Amino acid sequence: MWVSTKAQYGMRALIEIGLGGERPTSLKRVAEREGLSHQYLEQIFAVLRRAGLVESVRGAHGGYRLARRPDAITALEVVERLEGSVAPVSCVEDEDSCSRTGACGTEPLWRDVDAAVRRVLGGTTLADLMADRPLITLEPPPEAVSLGA
Repeated sequence: MWVSTKAQYGMRALIEIGLGGERPTSLKRVAEREGLSHQYLEQIFAVLRRAGLVESVRGAHGGYRLARRPDAITALEVVERLEGSVAPVSCVEDEDSCSRTGACGTEPLWRDVDAAVRRVLGGTTLADLMADRPLITLEPPPEAVSLGA
């Protein structure tokens, strides 16, 4: 399984959106904070919106927010929506894709790899990733203003 930038950026952006809570967060802000292409995020979020993971809010203070609680969204769901199958080889999901299915010496290895990836991604929620993310100071604290003596 190769995880493309689509899934990597999608996960990073979802963490940013999740940290906004109920307040919509603009993709422009996410792009700036994460150093990502705004246009690419628009494409990614179109997929995430259709999948029911985020919802868009229109207006001057619009943007995106999570459509479900962060603890109800797994990394597996996000990666599968953005990447498709997480199977390391096609025969793991489609036994008819290979004539050697059932007679292949490496098949148990690929099934174990698939199970391990699914276990890790399926056992990791967006809430877990949000909790693990180090706090970032958005702006320096305002400097003390001297009013003169």
